[in-house]
Amino acid sequence: MGWTIVTNDLIWWIPFALILRESYRAHVTEPPPTQNPAEIVELLSDAKTQTGISLAELAEESRLLVVFLRHMGCTFCRETLGDLARDREAIEMSGTQIVLVHMSPEETAGKFFARYGLADVERISDPQRKLYRAFGLRRGAFSQLFGWRIWLRGFDAGILHGHGVGKLQGDGFQMPGVFLLTDGQLVRSFRHLSASDRPRYAKLTQCGPESRGDRLKP
Repeated sequence: MGWTIVTNDLIWWIPFALILRESYRAHVTEPPPTQNPAEIVELLSDAKTQTGISLAELAEESRLLVVFLRHMGCTFCRETLGDLARDREAIEMSGTQIVLVHMSPEETAGKFFARYGLADVERISDPQRKLYRAFGLRRGAFSQLFGWRIWLRGFDAGILHGHGVGKLQGDGFQMPGVFLLTDGQLVRSFRHLSASDRPRYAKLTQCGPESRGDRLKP
């Protein structure tokens, strides 16, 4: 039965990748990242969490680890949530608050994050990806999303470690990223070179200002 599940997943992934490739070719252009400082400040003030507080207000109150996720059907998004659940205590003990940014409707996100024990973590729904662009996160190239190393990591995370895959929710080409904010200022960032990159989230809150944190090797 186990191999039947694996086979079914692989059969589904192949046409899914082909569909996304055609979609990528049709929609490869996108608006450039937001550069206007005033516009960025406005975006941070307008971006509200599920509790009604803005990202700008949160940044004034505490040190933030802002985690921009891939779409919730992506196995690497699910792996990220599992890693954050595991590292949450260490992150919060460093005086850092986690904020999740995602592309799904709030109701969907609340139920999804609850599966990882993260329902109470502040989260922001950004279906138009305005915050993603404000932080310089763009759509990935085909090699960043579907290279052979990504497929191997996807098999490891999705099948061997049980994170699975789900329906596409949001932009399937949007790249993730992690940003550490202190006193409202960006002090550290981790911009994924591929969708399968796996940063050490707790270490990002502790390492020196020049470090991008470590990747976990496949």
